[in-house]
Amino acid sequence: MLIVSTTPARADDISAAGRGVVRIVTIASADSEVVGFGHGSGFAIAPNRILTNAHVVELAARYPDNVVIGVVPSEGDKSYQGKLIAYDAQRDLALIEFTGTRLPTLTLFPGAVTDGEAVIALGYPGNVDVATAQSAADFIKPLGPVRSQGGFAGIRKLTGVDVLLHTAGIARGNSGGPLLDTCGRVIGANSAITKAEEGDSSFGFAVADSEIIAFLKEAKQSFAQTAVPCVSADERLRQGQDMQLRSAEARAADAQASAARDALQQQMALDKAQLAAERKRENVIAIAGVLLVLGALMIGGAGLLESRRRRQGAIWSAAGGGVLIIAAAIVFLTRPFGEVTAPPPTASPTPVVQATFGKMLCRIAPERSRINLSNPADITIDWRPDGCMNGRTQYAENGAKWDRILVPNDEQTVSVLEYDLATRSYSESRYLLTAAQMKQARALRGAVKQKACTADEADRQLLARQQTAIRDALPARPDEWLVYDCAPAPAESASPASASAPTPTPSAAPRAQ
Repeated sequence: MLIVSTTPARADDISAAGRGVVRIVTIASADSEVVGFGHGSGFAIAPNRILTNAHVVELAARYPDNVVIGVVPSEGDKSYQGKLIAYDAQRDLALIEFTGTRLPTLTLFPGAVTDGEAVIALGYPGNVDVATAQSAADFIKPLGPVRSQGGFAGIRKLTGVDVLLHTAGIARGNSGGPLLDTCGRVIGANSAITKAEEGDSSFGFAVADSEIIAFLKEAKQSFAQTAVPCVSADERLRQGQDMQLRSAEARAADAQASAARDALQQQMALDKAQLAAERKRENVIAIAGVLLVLGALMIGGAGLLESRRRRQGAIWSAAGGGVLIIAAAIVFLTRPFGEVTAPPPTASPTPVVQATFGKMLCRIAPERSRINLSNPADITIDWRPDGCMNGRTQYAENGAKWDRILVPNDEQTVSVLEYDLATRSYSESRYLLTAAQMKQARALRGAVKQKACTADEADRQLLARQQTAIRDALPARPDEWLVYDCAPAPAESASPASASAPTPTPSAAPRAQ
């Protein structure tokens, strides 16, 4: 399981969430005259749908023909007209739909929040607007949300609805804006503040994520959520470095143990060879002794035969005895001498190199990933030696790795997809960018012409050079990275994962640009 870190998430997590926070403006008119004006906050639950408080758009719900809802993004230079499509006065939640642009969506975190845990509120407090607005036009001018931080103070019931009590500073105008954890995931929607008498502390109330999820399900609205504990990018990188260090130390220890084991085996082999040589030498000396004794006996027998005047037999016996004595001398002199060397070590069996091509089943490696906004599941890829992914998307060679950079038109996320042949790992690094950064990335993407797979190495080298320009424009590190360990897929495995556009809800599968 991932380790829950107390290290604050870097500011980019909150800034990235802020790009999906909007100001909600309501303008009431009668007889072509403006008779009422109100504003609050909201956040994108889908690229073209905003979640806010019901009381922010109450007039629009009561008088739909006389009240216009305005959606003012945090970036860009335009505001958009919205339409109320779901309304729950009991939960104080509403859903607004708009057209004209697509906003980065926020992810819900349905996990437990502990007492005292840091929480962040994003929105448009009215007291700040009153102090800084020069005219009514400033209320429909895109502007980044105000951030405030506090601590989680528990769960309460407010008019029968679960709410989160917290100390992040909010004011009128924050209503409908998100309450976030330190990784930028939504844990509630700010809805009210306590009335502080003299000397009293001020507390904020946020409609709990459980109520938000129930409301969205009733409205048949899909949404992104993840229950993965919050781990900051810095902490995950440190954990990754520690893991690499431990892995290197483990490899060094394994190498040292292997060397010691080989040395022991070599010494045992040497001792065995020494013992075998000594036994062989003793056997040779024994054979020489036997030959010498036999030779002496035959010579003695020759003398006996001579004394009995059996000269022919004596000659043969003396000759045989001489030959045996000479043989004994030769055997003795040629007995084993010198240092005994151990036999060469038995070669280790050649490791079986597992396939890195064809259909591969890839499983998420949470200990090497920073899972912040996604719910990654297993994916299946179909990889060819020329860098063709799933038969349709060309990757560029980058040393032992192959990569492809995706710059979509309909979201503010750039993804770097990578397949490492040496480790058989597939990864996606996701960069959550500002509108200006996305505009630059899309302009650079225009130079990339290679879409379909190609066997032409020159085309692949051109793709690599063109992608380098996009990579150089990206931040130093991604906001989220998903690492998968791959192995040959079973024969009954499903077809390759879809090459659809990236979304934060399901796992990030290999996709086409």
